[in-house]
Amino acid sequence: MSEQDKKDLSFRTRAIHGGNDIDPATGAVVPPVHFASTFRQPGAGVWGEFDYSRSGNPTRAHLQTTLASLESGCGSLAYSTGMAAIHGVMMLLETGDHVIAGCDLYGGAYRLLHKICNRSGITVSLVDMTDVDAVAAAITDKTKLIWAESIGNPRLSIPDLPKLAELAKQRGVLIGVDNTFATPSLIRPLECGIDIVMHSATKYLGGHSDCLGGTVAVADPELYDRLYFILNATGAVLDPMSSFLITRGLKTLDLRVREQSKTALPIAKWLQEHPKVRNVLYPGLESHPQFELAGKLFEGGFGAMVTFELDAGIEETARVCEATKLFHLAVSLGAVESLIEQPATMSHASYDANDRAKFGITDGLIRLSVGLESFEDLKDDLAQAIG
Repeated sequence: MSEQDKKDLSFRTRAIHGGNDIDPATGAVVPPVHFASTFRQPGAGVWGEFDYSRSGNPTRAHLQTTLASLESGCGSLAYSTGMAAIHGVMMLLETGDHVIAGCDLYGGAYRLLHKICNRSGITVSLVDMTDVDAVAAAITDKTKLIWAESIGNPRLSIPDLPKLAELAKQRGVLIGVDNTFATPSLIRPLECGIDIVMHSATKYLGGHSDCLGGTVAVADPELYDRLYFILNATGAVLDPMSSFLITRGLKTLDLRVREQSKTALPIAKWLQEHPKVRNVLYPGLESHPQFELAGKLFEGGFGAMVTFELDAGIEETARVCEATKLFHLAVSLGAVESLIEQPATMSHASYDANDRAKFGITDGLIRLSVGLESFEDLKDDLAQAIG
């Protein structure tokens, strides 16, 4: 079956069959992993499909074909890490350009924009992405990129992606979305009119805490060519083994995300009733500010990330995180095992202290990545840790 024919298949079927043709040499249903760094060419100055693994590798190409299909894009690119993918997007910019980013933003992206991109004369404004008027007001004649997250990290805010995409188009500004928390199983930003969708493939796409990776997908061929040129010129490509592991992870992505979402919702509801919990942030709760919007944008669930706030200081909050037994105290997310972390001292420690305070990353905030364990076991683990 050709890749064109596969476009009519369901998301879950394409995750298994897209980019995964039978090996013609052996009939293997899983394509071999190509570790070759270089490829013999048909002649001097005559290039075959692959020449050097930085420029292209068959195993990486399989992954990119699958991702492009799942994201409804014309193509995708696979990077060595999620941060390499974000950096690749930022390298579209030039000195003097301005970026508008969400204030509910991953700490690594904050650090890149404020402490690396600024060295090249690129400026950034952090804006509430749930307020389209505020985003519009922040656009200047220097603004070249809006960078949002489909589910904000760590406060799980939900921007109206179709409206942001419309605004960006009206103002002639590129817009990119980090879709790591939601995954293409729940929402496909390119279908909302977004220009660039990015993932830390380390998380849900891989899904098993055993590899690093990042991806970018686009719907415009010219933009794809620009991003490919940057990736090939700078070299932060994904290695063959990680490409294989993420391709394998994609085959169960839809099942995992939907099951994890089913567990996350009762966890969030249980936390809401706990006397020591001040606030729970989860898009599937009616108390969430964007609950109705999330119901319109997402399909099959509200994701498996839950953030809650204790009425406690930084040391007491750390003690709770350290006391769990099934929830591993670790950065990262999106895997089969559940994880817990304290954003103020871990994932968002790179924020300046005044920005943490300004944007609600309090000392009592705890972020959960709900895995595939049973609800009862996870609830009991949190109960004993919170006390």
